Amino acid sequence: VRLVESGGGLVEAGDSMRLSCAYSGNTICISAMSWYRQAPGRERQLVARVNPMGSKIYADSVKGRSTISRDKDQNLLSLQMDSLKPEDAAIYYCNAVRASACYWLESDEYWGQGTQVTVSS
Repeated sequence: VRLVESGGGLVEAGDSMRLSCAYSGNTICISAMSWYRQAPGRERQLVARVNPMGSKIYADSVKGRSTISRDKDQNLLSLQMDSLKPEDAAIYYCNAVRASACYWLESDEYWGQGTQVTVSS
């Protein structure tokens, strides 16, 4: 499974952004997909997750102003974030969890290379 993020960059506080994650490979073996972020000097944290049946969870810090979506036909995971704040600045990573049925795959989860988001105040 390969994950490639795009859409990061420099935005102003209050603006919106949309991140995309194109995934390929054994896509049938992907279970939940998530966005994580990591700011300098901080641990990587979950931003949002979409489960295989479509249920979604969000970190409290982004709840109400973020939407995660997954298009299985296009093999695309997206994250729409509105009302951006300086504290949203981080490297954003796409994550995919291996489905349990695909036990022959070596990895339990997969990560993209990350996309930098910078928010100017």
